[in-house]
Amino acid sequence: MNEIDRKTSSARCPLCGKPMDAAFKPFCSKRCADIDLNRWLSGVYAIPTKEDEDEDGERVRDNDPDEKA
Repeated sequence: MNEIDRKTSSARCPLCGKPMDAAFKPFCSKRCADIDLNRWLSGVYAIPTKEDEDEDGERVRDNDPDEKA
């Protein structure tokens, strides 16, 4: 067994852990590939951010009644 064969035989599907199929790399089946695509499209893999500034680079003001302008 050469180096390439060892790498492909040990590769596993990132969703279910079954052996990877070269036709659906890095997944084991079309089903797992479609599940992953749906997760991307629905925003499951989104990175949460905290937006402190608006698009002009100015700090967004909270409507705090105790704060003086």
